[in-house]
Amino acid sequence: MGALHRGHTSLFESARSLVGAKGTVVASIFVNPTQFGPKEDFSRYPRPFSKDQSLCRSHGVDLLFAPTPGEMYTPDFSCWVDESLVSLGLCGGSRPGHFRGVCTVVLKLLQICQPHVAVFGQKDFQQCAVISRMVRDLNMPVKLVFAPTVREQDGLALSSRNAYLNAKEREQAPALYAALCEAKQRVRSGEHRASAIRQLIARRVRQCPDARVDYVSIVHSESLKQVKNIESPTTAALAVFFGKTRLIDNIKLR
Repeated sequence: MGALHRGHTSLFESARSLVGAKGTVVASIFVNPTQFGPKEDFSRYPRPFSKDQSLCRSHGVDLLFAPTPGEMYTPDFSCWVDESLVSLGLCGGSRPGHFRGVCTVVLKLLQICQPHVAVFGQKDFQQCAVISRMVRDLNMPVKLVFAPTVREQDGLALSSRNAYLNAKEREQAPALYAALCEAKQRVRSGEHRASAIRQLIARRVRQCPDARVDYVSIVHSESLKQVKNIESPTTAALAVFFGKTRLIDNIKLR
């Protein structure tokens, strides 16, 4: 959605390594109105398009696709893609309609650009799972690649929304990843009760005076179903508000 940073440019670099020097790397920039709720930050979402163009150019992007909302959604637009299982909890529970907008716009972008490979970042853990399910269930001829989360030196996952944080909130925000890392270490030490790990993460985050927990969930890494015991591939995911800024992060526990 633009406001590009090192996390985005790492996706461009991954795409280039996958297709080689003779391949074509396409980036799309589109602040998608259909994935924002009525009280969310669509109107104030950062749109530094000239800077984004320069970053695309300097990181090997061959083609930048940047449509307008009117080009993507006609006034009588009426067809939607609605994944109905892995999108239910986590951010889907907190943001009704969000993943309908995500699936619809990603399908449209893939249909328009017709890529052989599409690269997404793992910071948006649930989005990756939802898009994987859509591509599988709709038999879409594209290979998905999910690239690792890129972080600041203090552990904060890079996000365009980090720019909303004031100095005090920014100082506290690395506690999210610290809590997730502490949880992973606790699992390695033998704690397999999901409830105990969830409580550990929430308690650690709530030590930040400006943090407001939206959710902390321990889920199966593919189905995204809540688990009681950490025995199969499992991910801890969270969403936390600092003021009006909602940050997400995740870590594989097993």
